Amino acid sequence: MKLSEIKEILKATVVVGEEKLDISIKAGAGSDLMSDLLRGQTEEVVLLSGLNTLQVIRTAVIAGVSAVVLVRDKKPDQAMIDQAREHGMPLLTTPFTMFTACGRLFRQGLRGVERKARQ
Repeated sequence: MKLSEIKEILKATVVVGEEKLDISIKAGAGSDLMSDLLRGQTEEVVLLSGLNTLQVIRTAVIAGVSAVVLVRDKKPDQAMIDQAREHGMPLLTTPFTMFTACGRLFRQGLRGVERKARQ
């Protein structure tokens, strides 16, 4: 699925990364606990979060996530926008709740991330 399709499904607004709407997304992750993100598949993943903090962008970059969507119409502050832009991380916002946003994406065929097995 293309990020542009996710934008439409979620009625999202692009804050950063309009030029990256053609990237491929293979899975989604919904979490406000950033450490959970580090335990799963992260390539070609869109992260949905209700947190509008710098930590979301930092963790997404470290994990190799492809894009971030803030749910519940959360608005990123300028520092978060600047950090997303600096790292080339697409950042979008959607009016939907986490549950509804994840459900809409799942219904359209986007699957959840697979957790890495614990060693």
